[in-house]
Amino acid sequence: MNRTIVDLLADNAEHARAFAGRFDEVQDGQYPEAVTVCCSDSRVLQDQIFGNETPGRLFTCGNIGNRVVQRTDAREVVSGDVLYPLAHAGTRTAVVVGHTGCGAVTATYDALAGGLAADSEPPGIEHCIDLLAPHIEPGVDLLPEGLDDAEAVNHLVEYNVDRQVDELLGSDDVPDDTDVVGVVYDFQDVYGGERGEVHLINVDGERDPTALRAEHEVVDDRIARLWTY
Repeated sequence: MNRTIVDLLADNAEHARAFAGRFDEVQDGQYPEAVTVCCSDSRVLQDQIFGNETPGRLFTCGNIGNRVVQRTDAREVVSGDVLYPLAHAGTRTAVVVGHTGCGAVTATYDALAGGLAADSEPPGIEHCIDLLAPHIEPGVDLLPEGLDDAEAVNHLVEYNVDRQVDELLGSDDVPDDTDVVGVVYDFQDVYGGERGEVHLINVDGERDPTALRAEHEVVDDRIARLWTY
């Protein structure tokens, strides 16, 4: 047997022993407090970044680039993965989680800048880049001068989070009373806090740090942005 599978099953056995009694209240249904849309990067420990050890608390979606959209034959829509708890489980908080050094944003930036050949990725990855590109492209033209590539990517990580928040706020499928929040998970010492901290950058479309701190004093020390535009 593949050693990785053996190790995963051993770790799962420990998980089952620790969590066996925590499913009693959610065996027959779920009412998550929030839906999180995270990048599926292996360094983004999706539930763990919020200290979650409670089954049923978070409805976690993951994909490269923390996208909230999917493409149908007719048009681009909010993904059913994200909508499900909002439509069927009473969830009224959505959190878009970007992260520093995002590979999907990097690949999209490279494609927009002409550094990535059109056929250089498998079709599935190209599809993901094609979904991100229209949301990120306007941000490339707004980037401050003098940024190196890594800095440009981290600026665009914020820009992408903002655009995904906008998609949720602008969708008729998302209930009007849903709180939509955008954050960035930092493990690269970009924001100056602890590695692994989540930094709040957008609340219901408001992205000005001064306005956010005035409105949300209880978390004012967690509000930080690399740029406003």
